[in-house]
Amino acid sequence: MKAVEQTQVTASATYTVTDDKGSKTLERSIANFQIGDTVTVHQRILEGGKERLQPFEGVVISRKGEGLEAMFTVRRIVQGEGVERVFCLQSPRIAKIDIKRTGEVRRSKLYYLRDRVGKATRLRERKTKETTALAAAAAAKKKAKKKTEQV
Repeated sequence: MKAVEQTQVTASATYTVTDDKGSKTLERSIANFQIGDTVTVHQRILEGGKERLQPFEGVVISRKGEGLEAMFTVRRIVQGEGVERVFCLQSPRIAKIDIKRTGEVRRSKLYYLRDRVGKATRLRERKTKETTALAAAAAAKKKAKKKTEQV
């Protein structure tokens, strides 16, 4: 059991990769998202000596691999054309992943969305405790605003 340690340095992050007989670990926390979720992936772009974040928002249509080899595909529509990007989940170029909306799906791969156009690409929202609480708070706020307008 020989452990190999490598340290990789990027523009703003340093992390250590440990390989011990096939098992690889990475000291980094990533947002817990699932297939069908609408996410914004903030990717680090180096231009000259400067670094900027470029967001890419879309629906997660697939996840594959595990550990350091985990990959996910995000699809969005740009000017009527479908654009898909494959990201490495543990890549140091990914600054953060924001979950905008949770989607309820019954498949592990959503490749059928490639053939759909317009409103047919929409997914139902998955009901969670957080989304239910947010919806209730928004409804109460709307009701209170309506009540103050009547008075």
